[in-house]
Amino acid sequence: MTKRALAQILHRAGQWSGAAARCELDYAARFVRRKQLVTTDGQSFLVDLAHTNSLDQGDALELEDGRLVEIIAAQEDLLQVSGPDLPRLAWHIGNRHTPCQINSDHLLIQNDPVIGHMLTHLGAEITPVTAPFTPEGGAYGHGRTHSHSHGATAHDL
Repeated sequence: MTKRALAQILHRAGQWSGAAARCELDYAARFVRRKQLVTTDGQSFLVDLAHTNSLDQGDALELEDGRLVEIIAAQEDLLQVSGPDLPRLAWHIGNRHTPCQINSDHLLIQNDPVIGHMLTHLGAEITPVTAPFTPEGGAYGHGRTHSHSHGATAHDL
């Protein structure tokens, strides 16, 4: 029986270098603590991190033998949001706690017909697209902010 490769070390994008296998994951699959994943060349490995992490494009998992697996944001069905008042549209998206990728001339959100309909009524132009989804991570830390701690804040003063 072959021993399954194990990854327990996460290196953030820009904090590692060298050759790496690749693992393409959509936004939902990039939220991990303990999960079996498969590289693009078919190698299965188990991720077993101490805490749940949001993996981002360009992060790498280190296998116990030192090999690296680079995380690639997979193509997903998204909605491209554009319009003359982009900050207002972004506010409405954020007010619904919807993950959002912010670009200078458009926003990207997951393909949610209800949110898309709301945005259309607010004057947005909605275009279905397929692209990698790398939304903003939040003001209080890396990646998603589920169950986050704020650290020292104005509340502590």
